[in-house]
Amino acid sequence: METKLIKTGKFIDEKEVLAIELTNIHGTYVKIYNYGAIIGKFVVANKNGEKQDIVLGFDDVDQYTSDEYLNSYPFFGAVIGRYANRIKNGRFSIDGATYQLSQAQGGDCLHGGDVGFDRRMWEVLSTIDPSVTLQYVSPDGEENFPGNLTVQLTFKLTDENELILDFKATTDAPTAVNLTHHGYFNLAPQGGSIANHIHRMPASNYLEQDDNYVVTGKLIPVEGTIHDFLGDKAIGRNWDPTEGYDQTYVLDKPYGELTLASETSEETGGLKLSVYTTEPVAHFYTAKYLEVKGGKEGKDYHPYEAFCVETQHHPNAINIPAFPNTILRPGESYKQTTIYKIEHN
Repeated sequence: METKLIKTGKFIDEKEVLAIELTNIHGTYVKIYNYGAIIGKFVVANKNGEKQDIVLGFDDVDQYTSDEYLNSYPFFGAVIGRYANRIKNGRFSIDGATYQLSQAQGGDCLHGGDVGFDRRMWEVLSTIDPSVTLQYVSPDGEENFPGNLTVQLTFKLTDENELILDFKATTDAPTAVNLTHHGYFNLAPQGGSIANHIHRMPASNYLEQDDNYVVTGKLIPVEGTIHDFLGDKAIGRNWDPTEGYDQTYVLDKPYGELTLASETSEETGGLKLSVYTTEPVAHFYTAKYLEVKGGKEGKDYHPYEAFCVETQHHPNAINIPAFPNTILRPGESYKQTTIYKIEHN
């Protein structure tokens, strides 16, 4: 077990981008950057004994900041904040004060605004084999969110092939907080379409969305719909092949408990990814808008060649009082744990 800190020679906002490498006794290897808290590599041994990287991204850290990538920006492997997913009209109120955020296409705020936590430099607070703790202090008024928000994120790689993400956050003024990790996974050794990946989610309801994918507040039962993943099912079995999946699923679990959010497996490499979380929902996205050139080993990435399981609180909950609270106040502590566990089928 070890943790390595590697200088990349690249500077952003006058701070050097560092790569933190975590390795366990099985040779499972995770590379994390302090830019965006990005998981750049997640390498495991498949059932054939081959080393396989299960996340999409780039070989060179410079590519994460290139104009070409940012023009079709899919948020590869990054932490999303202050507020994951979409906020209707980019607007919310706390204690009678209204805050207007930046508005993406369609007029809603997406993933924290123009420059979210995914494009910020994080400080490396500590490294303990095999883990690292990163910190980002978001100043009052950044992206027009109120309050100074201090976020700490610990990545820990266990000998059970679990990558644990522990989030903590505090604020000096009431603010809206909803964090997630935006990893793009593909469990097939050669990549390609994830339509034949087998997927399961213990979620009896999903959240209705408007035409711009903004959650409305209504829960819809999955039974009898293409959104039913209560049992094992190939992702592409009855999806709309021009849309895939881009929905938030309400997990069947007590609030705050660390339980299973999803299981996804693939036959060729024999890998299974289980996601556990303390969060109440998981947003399942099959990369409809993915179009990136020059990824790892020069590979181009296309729609439906990855899946995301974004654990979080209900999107747009800041505007829907019936949903779980996403207002953090001084003296309180935001906490979230999400675990990615890799096994053989």
